[in-house]
Amino acid sequence: METSLMALLRAAVDPLIFGTLGLMSVLMLAAVFERLWFYRRVCLGDFQSERVLNVALTDRLALIYTVGSSAPYVGLLGTVAGILITFYDIGQGGDIAVSDIMVGLALALKATAAGLFVAIPAVMFNNALARRVEVLTALWHAGREP
Repeated sequence: METSLMALLRAAVDPLIFGTLGLMSVLMLAAVFERLWFYRRVCLGDFQSERVLNVALTDRLALIYTVGSSAPYVGLLGTVAGILITFYDIGQGGDIAVSDIMVGLALALKATAAGLFVAIPAVMFNNALARRVEVLTALWHAGREP
């Protein structure tokens, strides 16, 4: 039974981790482009209240922030699963070459790298968009359009 569970894990870990990271990337990029489009077209004079303005300006920023903060953990989950598979193979094989162990561990670390590859741009986009929110709010207070 353990062998079939490990075979299932071995077959599923990459598609699950990379599929999840890919979906997170697509959702994050869609939110970034939507926010950029909205900020370019927003008419600050349409807002009578700073709270309503803030709600409109910060819409979807939580999604971008969430991707930036959780993508490394998704990658880490893939790495842990890959290391688990490697250790299981070592335990089952008895006599295993050091090179096989290193290859297994190197392949496991690719998930962490992918998680960081998704997270770093998300954090950068989130920071840039949050700054744009601050600028637009300051312009609203000054009674000026961007």
